[in-house]
Amino acid sequence: MNERHALRGMILHFTDDPGVDDTPRDGSCHFYPDGLVVIENGLIVRCGSAAELLTTLPDDTAVSHYPGQLIMPGFIDPHLHYSQLDIMASYGRQLLDWLQTYTFPEESRLNQRAYADDIARAFIEQMLANGVTSALAFCTSHPHSVDALFEAAAPFDLRLLAGKVMMDRHAPPALCDTAERGERDSRALIERWHGRGRFEVAITPRFAPTSSPAQLAATQRLADDYPGLVIQTHLAENRNEVAWVGELFPAERDYLAVYERFGLVRPRAIFAHGIHIDDEVRARLADAGGAIAFCPSSNLFLGSGLFDWHAARRRGVSVAIASDIGGGPGLSPFTTLADAYKVSQLTDQPLTPWQAFYAHTLGNARTLGIDGFVGSFEPGREADIVILDPAATPMLARKERRAPAPAERLFNLMMLGDERCVTATRIKGRKVFG
Repeated sequence: MNERHALRGMILHFTDDPGVDDTPRDGSCHFYPDGLVVIENGLIVRCGSAAELLTTLPDDTAVSHYPGQLIMPGFIDPHLHYSQLDIMASYGRQLLDWLQTYTFPEESRLNQRAYADDIARAFIEQMLANGVTSALAFCTSHPHSVDALFEAAAPFDLRLLAGKVMMDRHAPPALCDTAERGERDSRALIERWHGRGRFEVAITPRFAPTSSPAQLAATQRLADDYPGLVIQTHLAENRNEVAWVGELFPAERDYLAVYERFGLVRPRAIFAHGIHIDDEVRARLADAGGAIAFCPSSNLFLGSGLFDWHAARRRGVSVAIASDIGGGPGLSPFTTLADAYKVSQLTDQPLTPWQAFYAHTLGNARTLGIDGFVGSFEPGREADIVILDPAATPMLARKERRAPAPAERLFNLMMLGDERCVTATRIKGRKVFG
């Protein structure tokens, strides 16, 4: 059965990186003050001016009209820990203390399948309520934590990437696997879930300090045996962490060299944070096709440091932008973008609203290697969509009375928006929130 419908309103999407200037590069950004996106069987068919496209629709096409609302591709979050949902915004500690005080005790609770199911369901609800339609998630070291997340996401047919944490040292015994068991469990999860619907399994060593050389070698075997899978881990988030890695791996030049030694720096390898690195590390990362997930909210909350986005861009490193809950104290893309703007101001490289919203849609899709499916309204893409109300709060409504230009409206949302701005979230065209 051919299911066709259309959404009408202000439409914004990107087909390329708009650059870092106040004016987006020609052809990179497509904005229609009164636009239409046409959907058939969950896929984008056309997108453009409503005046032009409405006359081409068959008479029986249902059109949902959102006057004054902004219709965009759904937001994509390329680094977060779903298991840490309930410890978001807990009293601050720096990274290594945070792990011991909050992360490890909370993740230990997910050894109970019922608790994992509860957290997974709540996370999916919060994700959709915030307009996030795809994510790359850390689970815990318990294999059933991956099952719980995918099972919670299955009714919504989400494009979701997730993996079991591999961690065999420097953590509570209840959370540690072994090199052998971590590899075996990961293989079983890949066979059970990868490619099922829109799901992907990611290879997930937590970070170098919590994986022995034997486990990192097992991670390399997984990456070699399942080429093309996403690898997700952490890199140079905190100065004490960097020093600890130097003590554990004294023969290596730097933190990235540990991952290079085990063949883990490759395309679709996503390294969260990447704050305390130099240009040589950036160049090696770019040459190998690895990427950094910039996590401004958690970097500020945990006092980790200020990420140099422009230095990474100059060296050709692909950079995504992520919430990193629960170190990040909120799942809202607006919170993440507002914090990214503040970090960029402190490093004399202002983040334009064009670059911000590109990053959280097509940019993040490109970094994850899923831009052939989501991230834009190009024909054939999956119709994962968020509809935003730019006057959702009293302050935003006051700003909207001035009839702002598109860049101003985006900036207002970026700095003042929250989940109240999400009118609806649609997955493959179907409304799942709002």
